[in-house]
Amino acid sequence: MKVAVVGATGLVGRKMLQVLEERNFPVTELMPVASERSVGKEISFKGKNYKVMGMRDAISMKPQLAIFSAGGDTSLEWAPQFAAVGTTVVDNSSAWRMDPTKKLVIPEINAHVLTKEDKIIANPNCSTIQMLVALAPLHKRYGIKRVVVSTYQSVTGSGLKGINQLEGEREGREVKKAYAHQIDRNCLPHCDSFTDNGYTKEEMKLVNETCKILGDDTIKVTATAVRVPVMGGHSESVNIEFKQDYDLNELRELLAHSEGIVVQDDPARNLYPMAITANEKDEVFVGRIRRDFSQPNSLNLWVVSDNLRKGAATNAVQIAEYLYKHQLL
Repeated sequence: MKVAVVGATGLVGRKMLQVLEERNFPVTELMPVASERSVGKEISFKGKNYKVMGMRDAISMKPQLAIFSAGGDTSLEWAPQFAAVGTTVVDNSSAWRMDPTKKLVIPEINAHVLTKEDKIIANPNCSTIQMLVALAPLHKRYGIKRVVVSTYQSVTGSGLKGINQLEGEREGREVKKAYAHQIDRNCLPHCDSFTDNGYTKEEMKLVNETCKILGDDTIKVTATAVRVPVMGGHSESVNIEFKQDYDLNELRELLAHSEGIVVQDDPARNLYPMAITANEKDEVFVGRIRRDFSQPNSLNLWVVSDNLRKGAATNAVQIAEYLYKHQLL
């Protein structure tokens, strides 16, 4: 099993290597790939050092699997070239997500759509992944009409630039800014760039990816994405309107017994999901489960997950595990 990790020296790329090692994915030959300026650097994997290589060298070695986390432009240019030599690409960028010819996959929800012919598979946006892991079993049981979501997103979602800005501001250092304003002791209602409709790209990802992954264009989604001075883990306040009413105890049990979800919902003991406790974990944590009394058939949830793991690296590796298990590589 020859595996290329494209963007291996970046924040998510390094996390992908960590998750591949932790989950003991059957890598027999690792190909860490990065930009030309990183070629020749060494990375460690399972106690062994590997030299970073360039794209063309990796393609010539025809890996069975390539996991990409190197940005949309890189994916658009190079993923088809890997696919052309028979490599299956799992891409973490936004490049292929809304391409109607590409599958957009969260393994707990729709891995069954994958076939051997899928050579470029899209990994969803981090905020979408954690929200839909929580919402998919509820949609299947009660039918979702509308979702209103506000996100509270870690600076790690902006890569090393976001981390450096927050740490620099806290230490009083001059830093190159990842954001339009100070992030320390602040909240920015601004994740990604603004579009013509007044929403940011991050907000529109939640809208569009939800319908594609759940296979239901009738679901209405509106989102506000906020960057917060947190070092790891995204949090979301989610309000859902269902087509039919629900029993709250039954709904809570449904969530508790759904794959990939941990329910933390005991306010009397101050138990609810938090970014700091979700750090370095692969599950999606759900709490503050309560009826919305302002309108019929509606519910409030608080959803938290580690955006670098389940929101990126772990989801990609889980796709790879499904492909391997079902002999689709």
